[in-house]
Amino acid sequence: MSKYTSFQEPGDDQNPFQDPAVTQHSSNTEYATLDLYNPFDNKNGSQPPPYAAASPSAPPPFVPATTPPSRTTPTEPRNYGTSFTPQQTAVNDTTAELLRKQDELEKKARELERRERELDSHALGPRTGRQNNWPPLPSFCPVGPCFFQDIDMEISQAFQRTVSIMYYYWMFTACTLAFNLISCLSNFCVDSTGGVGLGLAILWVLLFTPCSFVCWYRPVYKAFRSDSSFNFFAFFFVFFIQVIIYVIMTIGVPGWGFSGWIVSLATLKTSIPVGVIMMLSAVLFTAQAVIGVVMLKRVHSLYRQTGASFVKAQAEFATGVMSNQAVRQAAANATTSAAQGAFAGAAR
Repeated sequence: MSKYTSFQEPGDDQNPFQDPAVTQHSSNTEYATLDLYNPFDNKNGSQPPPYAAASPSAPPPFVPATTPPSRTTPTEPRNYGTSFTPQQTAVNDTTAELLRKQDELEKKARELERRERELDSHALGPRTGRQNNWPPLPSFCPVGPCFFQDIDMEISQAFQRTVSIMYYYWMFTACTLAFNLISCLSNFCVDSTGGVGLGLAILWVLLFTPCSFVCWYRPVYKAFRSDSSFNFFAFFFVFFIQVIIYVIMTIGVPGWGFSGWIVSLATLKTSIPVGVIMMLSAVLFTAQAVIGVVMLKRVHSLYRQTGASFVKAQAEFATGVMSNQAVRQAAANATTSAAQGAFAGAAR
């Protein structure tokens, strides 16, 4: 096929760069080089310089790459894991222990400050430096508070929770008696024969609410405040009777002014809505009796831990009686009268 064309057969072993067309241009030195020719420098009308093949320069010497020291750069990712060294773990444990000890010291400091205020107030007198704050009455009320009460300041931290529960329990009993009055009033609306129960319900609200505060809450408050054996015994005596009355309220004897289970179940036959209201009152009385038994046992267990006894109660009673100004004045008057009578009898 080569006889019809100017190309040789592919199988011929020839160098393509030895072609006459290529060698003709590569051997021509009349072409200008870009390194020597400046097209803007045409002052003398000179032509571009002839082409000159640049001599190959020696390659730069090979410098082995050295490994740079490892350092953290802003773009290099860092390890933000949660693993700590043993030294960091020990430091964290020490810090946590110091914080815990600091909290304990602060609690003890607050307790000592409270005790110091209490001792100062007792040393200056029972009514010096503090004003009565209970019941919290408005300023325009003509009657002022009757008692001073501050559980956080006067009660030890170990007994504050118990005294607070007793205070909330007293409020719960007052609300239960008020709801009992409402249920007896609703019963009177559907049954005119329930007037006696309504009158007694009003009496129980007016009688038990203040008397329970004075007769068993204040004794338990003063017992834990000053570790008084006499107040403990007064609380146990009065509160035990109060729990028995709560059980009677829960039973609901007809005509006693208590919306207990017997009265509420009997009222369901007359009026279902009124019966439901009275059953709610019976449930409150039941909860009141159960909580009373639980708190009586709890206060008794704390009483045994305080080291109070009946002998201490007798000594406190004798000391309190003799320290009363009215009692001492009455005893002095009785002694004077007896002495005058004895002298008068001797003179006769």
